[in-house]
Amino acid sequence: MPVSSRTAVGARSASSSMQPGLVVLALSLLLGIQPVTTDLYLPALPGLTEGFGAPLAHAQLTLTALLLAFGCSQLLWGPLSDRFGRRPILLWGLSAYTVAAVGAALAPSMALLIVWRAVQGAAMGAAVMCARAIVRDLYTPETGARAMSKGLSGLGVIACLCVPLGGLLSDAFGWRIALLAPAAFGAGALALIALRFTESVPQRNPRALQPAILLRTWLAILRHPTFLAFSCLTIASYGGLFTFLASSSFVFIKVLGFTRTQYGLMMFSASFVYILGTLMCRRLLPRLGVRRSVAVAGGLTLTGGTLMGVLALAGVQGPWAILLPFWLFMLAHGVHQPCGQSGAVGPFPQAAGAASALNGFLMMLAAFAIGGWLGTRLDGTVLPLVNGVWFWSVCIALTAWTLVQRHGDAGKP
Repeated sequence: MPVSSRTAVGARSASSSMQPGLVVLALSLLLGIQPVTTDLYLPALPGLTEGFGAPLAHAQLTLTALLLAFGCSQLLWGPLSDRFGRRPILLWGLSAYTVAAVGAALAPSMALLIVWRAVQGAAMGAAVMCARAIVRDLYTPETGARAMSKGLSGLGVIACLCVPLGGLLSDAFGWRIALLAPAAFGAGALALIALRFTESVPQRNPRALQPAILLRTWLAILRHPTFLAFSCLTIASYGGLFTFLASSSFVFIKVLGFTRTQYGLMMFSASFVYILGTLMCRRLLPRLGVRRSVAVAGGLTLTGGTLMGVLALAGVQGPWAILLPFWLFMLAHGVHQPCGQSGAVGPFPQAAGAASALNGFLMMLAAFAIGGWLGTRLDGTVLPLVNGVWFWSVCIALTAWTLVQRHGDAGKP
């Protein structure tokens, strides 16, 4: 879809009403709500499993149910935000998120905890989906990747703090406090949006929710080669990260003997390397462009994943044999996600919400499948984690070197 002059003028008007620093802060909080929700409670997973006397598979459901609800909800939030604007959707979503976080912390049973986490995931979908759409509202596809990398740098800072904070809270006050902390974050993000955020949609689409229009829009998005190329990249990149997130607390704490605090510091290091990756992304883009930047990062990903897998097969399965290669993966992840997320919505300036929603839904659908697989494969060794990251590293490299190279520029206006 070409970028109309009306859309371009509207985007400049919306952007000028908010300072660039405010836009980056809003993006950082809206994108950062995901690691706050998924990472902060990771050190508490073994404790809440023991506290409820539940099997490991049920503990995994607190994460996979959240992510399934997160992905599916975006299919609703996207068209709603195209119809009514990003601001009201953010206000509704962040309010529901804060309430659900309190409910999860007070849940008297594992079943109710899973329900509250699913509600929390559905509400989280509004924040993350709108963040991706806001980038397309305010920026062209060329500058959107750099803007997204700044927001994801903020996400990286938040992610750096999440697991160490979760470990400290779990050790000092118990796992329920680790589940309550996201409520404070949600309330803070809600206050910022309510008080400072100006609507970014240049022109609302009054027909966005009509079933026939919505179906045609989704089909057009799903058939677009640029959307498919960049969505495959984001799915594979998030798949590798989620494999690590969903299994790392059990592998490092139960198998390798880390304390919760040591585990938190390890996750801090991975998030810090991710921040370096987003900074590298901003360096590479002006020099190489999106396609070549993604290709370079694909080489780093494949190197990290293969090194991790080969060392494990050779019997070298200590903490550093996993962590050092994963740092390479995370460095490249800081390039793949900004380029992939902005590239997927780039061709759709007047349906950014729907495109963002579909991209997010596909990522979370993959995460749900990975979580279900891990729930039955964690066997007291490092192999499920290592083999999963290695598999996704190969997928990332193949996508970066083929689909993105062929179709990465197809959506330029």
